[in-house]
Amino acid sequence: MLKINYRKPAELIPYISNSRTHSEQQIQQVASSIKEFGFTNPILVDEESGIIAGHGRLQAAQLLGLDKVPTIKLEGLTESQRKAYVIADNKLALNAGWDFELLKIEIQDIADDFDLSLLGFDDQELSNIIDGLNEESPELKEESYSPVFNIVVNCNDETHQEKVYNELQSKGYECQVQSL
Repeated sequence: MLKINYRKPAELIPYISNSRTHSEQQIQQVASSIKEFGFTNPILVDEESGIIAGHGRLQAAQLLGLDKVPTIKLEGLTESQRKAYVIADNKLALNAGWDFELLKIEIQDIADDFDLSLLGFDDQELSNIIDGLNEESPELKEESYSPVFNIVVNCNDETHQEKVYNELQSKGYECQVQSL
């Protein structure tokens, strides 16, 4: 059974090879969330007080000046399992998606009496969600466009332009002629 222990932040040892980074803005968001909702997601530690998950929450707690933070000790992990969990804990959450229609409804339901900045979305993201423009919209999907790379060749006259165009076309390049 998992047991929550409250410990001093200074007792916890951040994992030196944690590949997840946290910006000052994101730490501030986590701190604001802790102030609003409480410290609802304990820091996971190993048997030697090394942090497995919760580096950002620890930084937010330190920013808030908290004397104690909730922790859960994960026992019995091999070194490889511990290292893998550090990565998996961060990546698995990123693999989730959104049902933007439901998200829009939920945000609209709380918009009048709740500080939406505490949700973690910036103003543009909130506007896109409410207006129905989001990552899942077809016009914003990566597959809906292809990058175009151009090379501009300055030619002396139309004859030279035609010669360069024909030579590139014969070599399999897709070309367009533009007069500027």
